[in-house]
Amino acid sequence: MTFTRFLERLLQLIPVLLGVSVIVFVMMALTPGDPVQIMIGDQIVTPEQEAQMRRDLGLDRPVVERFFVFLGNALQFDFGQSFYHRRPVAEVILERLPATIELTVVAMLIALFTAIPLGVLAAVRKNSIFDRIATVGGLLGVSLPGFWFGILLLMLFAVHLNLLPVAGRINYGISQGITPYTHFLLIDTLLNGRFDAFRNALAHIILPAITLGLPMTAILMRVTRTAMLEVLRADYVTFAQAKGLSRQRILWRHALKNALIPTVSVAAIETGSLLGGNMIIETVFGWPGLGRLVVESIFVRNYPLVQAAVLLYAVIYVMLNFFADILYTILNPRVKL
Repeated sequence: MTFTRFLERLLQLIPVLLGVSVIVFVMMALTPGDPVQIMIGDQIVTPEQEAQMRRDLGLDRPVVERFFVFLGNALQFDFGQSFYHRRPVAEVILERLPATIELTVVAMLIALFTAIPLGVLAAVRKNSIFDRIATVGGLLGVSLPGFWFGILLLMLFAVHLNLLPVAGRINYGISQGITPYTHFLLIDTLLNGRFDAFRNALAHIILPAITLGLPMTAILMRVTRTAMLEVLRADYVTFAQAKGLSRQRILWRHALKNALIPTVSVAAIETGSLLGGNMIIETVFGWPGLGRLVVESIFVRNYPLVQAAVLLYAVIYVMLNFFADILYTILNPRVKL
């Protein structure tokens, strides 16, 4: 792929992000509720004080003007002040983002290391009992609501068996004294030599990661199975068998490489979906990440933070798809962007 083509594809992402910005801004503007009234609550304020609050928050301006102000500031990576936190939106998001990224990466790793072997085995043992169980399990994994499955896991492993913690990212007492080198707890605990804290952080992340990664595991398993079935019928696989190559070498060195092409594309899309779907999971498990922050901000009509967070989700989503296309061309040079 030439640099010119690369640049063209990159520029095509701009209209997508602009469209997302418009949709999010309009939806938030049409959402019932007044952020000023929510902030006031039961307090007694004069009309002058309320009007001053609206001016301070920029809510006295027309909707169109507010949108262009937001867009102009966003181009400078300035997303304004959070209505609720009274701090820069970017600062608040950056505090919560590492927790969400950590949860997403662990969920993705669980999905990849579970789905690909299961998909390959299901394809090799087509129509066997294992294949039928894997197919039914994949269907259930896609169908089960995340909040319901998460609550079931909490009831079983946290409440009844008391094996794993109910909520949070790490116990407060254990987290003391850990220097945040990367702000990813699983890494920082190891860098600090705190293996007790690492075990505690790992115990906290297991249930939300499994819940978040379940749909991705089911989808990738089915995609890998279908792709492997097609590859195993290809002529070059038959030729490799005729040459006397071992079954393991044919599967893992020849067939799997080509079967992973559609899996990579779907994995990139599903990784973006993990970021969007973590709002419910983080709320269920009390995970202090960006998804939970967005849900809380929606309730209090914290417009700047919701707009910035959704725009960030959109940027990550389209960039993941963009890099998936590039990786697709690497795995299959016949494909051109």
